[in-house]
Amino acid sequence: MLSRVADSLYWMSRYMERSDGILRMLKINYASSQDDINEFSWKPVLHIFTYLEEEQANAIEHHSRAVLQYMVTDKENPNSVLNILTKARENARSVQDNITKELWQCLNDFYHAVRDEQLVQWLHKEDPVTILDTLIKHGLLYYGTADITMSRGEGYAFLNIGKFLERGVQSADILDVKFSDRDFDFTKTDTTYWKYLLLSISGYELYLKTYRSGFEAKNVVEQIVLDENFPRSVNYSVQRLYTYFERLKNQKNAEGFQKIEFLIGKIRSRVKYSTVETIMHQGLHAYLTGIREELYEVANALDQYYFAYL
Repeated sequence: MLSRVADSLYWMSRYMERSDGILRMLKINYASSQDDINEFSWKPVLHIFTYLEEEQANAIEHHSRAVLQYMVTDKENPNSVLNILTKARENARSVQDNITKELWQCLNDFYHAVRDEQLVQWLHKEDPVTILDTLIKHGLLYYGTADITMSRGEGYAFLNIGKFLERGVQSADILDVKFSDRDFDFTKTDTTYWKYLLLSISGYELYLKTYRSGFEAKNVVEQIVLDENFPRSVNYSVQRLYTYFERLKNQKNAEGFQKIEFLIGKIRSRVKYSTVETIMHQGLHAYLTGIREELYEVANALDQYYFAYL
């Protein structure tokens, strides 16, 4: 596969995963803001998904509608859903011969839904949860269509490498920022706080089925970092990243493959053989920072060996 094609598929998938993560986070945090209108702050979300300076974040942290418009439709925000989907569509358009017609149609429909001029007014006047739900469903349709229609070749591997790399970084970021907001207090039981955190990454129902003792910070960490069966855990994402990268093995790029396989294997072993106790001993922030840095190292190596020189 041409490096240009692989690069476009990879970034299309990363952008789609990022847009999905932002929309889910916005939906749940808006609901949370309505339960705690006076105390709720959007700063954790702004820290994860935007590049705003502290002063700019402070200016809108208590204004839910302003945050929603900035993060969904603002053309000046490079990480708004509108701009992310524009980049995803540009990548998809450049490789239309390598994706199915159905997948292109799904992505294109999603793009036009976000570009709808009425969306700004709806976010300002209507129920934002309904609007965000509609956009999230566009993303779900994209994922389902990719799974059903795409051939299981190299292109599909690059799609999933992009998806799970982005997801692993997101889960680490979200957990890090949310626990920083609670000053890493593993003994604090805050049912509402942990509930909304789990809802924002679609982990609430699994948590209730897995842990019968109520909401505890250490259990939240265990699920989001270590759970092998939770699709948005760091562990699950790294395992799938390894699986799909293995499918690219061939003799044409043996050196690059071995170096990246080593990098992914290192993260995989680190997460697989971690426990909540070892994470707490090292420090959650230091642990998650290390995971993020190693995932970025994988991304840089992919760019060097597969997208730049292949």
